Amino acid sequence: MAIIKFAIPKGSLETATFQFLSQAGYVISGGKRSYRPQMSDPDIALKMLRPQEIPVYVSEGIEDIAITGEDWITETKADVKILANLEYGRVKLVAGVSKDLPANSLSEVMEHLWSQNRSVRISTEYLKICSDWVKSNPVYKDKYGDQDPMIMTPWWKIGQNPKVSIFLSFGATEAKPPEVADIIMDVTETGSTLAANNIREIETVMESYAVLIANKDALADSVKREKIYDVLALFRGVVRGRKNLHIFVNVRKENLQKLLSALPALKKPTISPLSDEDWLSVNTVIERQMFFKFLPTLRKLAQGLVVHEPRQILPLEEIPKGGEGEE
Repeated sequence: MAIIKFAIPKGSLETATFQFLSQAGYVISGGKRSYRPQMSDPDIALKMLRPQEIPVYVSEGIEDIAITGEDWITETKADVKILANLEYGRVKLVAGVSKDLPANSLSEVMEHLWSQNRSVRISTEYLKICSDWVKSNPVYKDKYGDQDPMIMTPWWKIGQNPKVSIFLSFGATEAKPPEVADIIMDVTETGSTLAANNIREIETVMESYAVLIANKDALADSVKREKIYDVLALFRGVVRGRKNLHIFVNVRKENLQKLLSALPALKKPTISPLSDEDWLSVNTVIERQMFFKFLPTLRKLAQGLVVHEPRQILPLEEIPKGGEGEE
């Protein structure tokens, strides 16, 4: 029987998540055909769910750990522990309007429409985030105080202020202005889809990445906690591995100190003698973004450069040890 239940996202994060799991060393089978793919670690029961649902299921203990977007944690206000930013699946949650609307911010949209005795209509999947965004706006607060905007779904309607109405969108949100909505709030990676639909961004509400989350009771369970920390170690290893390069290089003894003084190593490098006593081998990890800056030094002082892209660099010293309790 599996020790932990692990939910991963179906949809836009799906492909990148499978790639991430593979880089972490897991072999997944049946992922394209089943909502219950098999994982090479028998102690983990994997399930695919929509990212919108995942935070609530984890907070309720239906799943022990999961990968989901930060945006849906904020939207659902789920009481979960965020263990790691996995640094993929970056999107922006933005507000946009028709290019024909003469306004460049939420404040300007509201003032423009209210001056015509019209209410503001917003279409989005993110009802709570949108409501909080409206209520935090100084123009709205000055006029309506703590009143909640009206939130409209096919099943219920809540809120006191119909001068700003937030409608639940079931997709194709960018198609709503200007007939259905004055403002949309939606996620975008490049903004190209919005632009293609005559939408102009007016504000960035938040940025979101894929994150690893855990149920707090699961972390309090000593057996589950150890397995969760195994997963966390592997995942942090992937994140760090993607940021670094592993290099092997040969250098003459007289050039060693020059090389070391310029070497942007994360840790002290390993130095080994070669069969030729005048030469040494240097083995280390450097930041990927520093490699091209460091390459001229390598060309001048070293020979035989070998570069590897590490699958993982596990920061074991950052992962809690057995018996230490929650991170």
